[in-house]
Amino acid sequence: MKIPFVITLIGTDRPGLVRAIAQEVAAADGDWLESRLAALAGKFAGVVQVAVPETNGPVLSARLKTLEAQGLRISIEAGSRSEAAPAGRVLQLDLIGQDHPGIVRDIARLLAEHQVTVDELETGTTSGAFSGETLFKAHARLRLPPQLSTAALRRLLEALANELMVDVTVLEGDEAEA
Repeated sequence: MKIPFVITLIGTDRPGLVRAIAQEVAAADGDWLESRLAALAGKFAGVVQVAVPETNGPVLSARLKTLEAQGLRISIEAGSRSEAAPAGRVLQLDLIGQDHPGIVRDIARLLAEHQVTVDELETGTTSGAFSGETLFKAHARLRLPPQLSTAALRRLLEALANELMVDVTVLEGDEAEA
């Protein structure tokens, strides 16, 4: 039986980092299951889910710790064996607007106040096509609690979007999966 592990890492970006991590996972007889990796501000950061045979958890940990000599900071946590699907309706949130401090803070506050879970969040900035101003973009997969309707969350987000001067789009069900 294999046990899931979640690995978080950060270090100075350079070629070969993914290869080095993948080699150590494979050497521990591990399967690379899922990851989110990115170069950000000259650093390479990420989170990786792997699965290794039950007896190889310590082997995986020891092998990955050797990468710290190459400047990577690594954290390894055993995951749960049961992966029951979380309850709740899934929505997709897309946001774009002129960049300014507090956008993520304010959206996250509203979501937390209404018990909405953020399953995934991806953000970035880009230059406006005509204005050249910096635009902030966000894409999130959200999970709603049973007591909150999609329409109610959409109204709350649209009201906040007006205050923040950003545009939001909320998609549900099949629309969110596309």
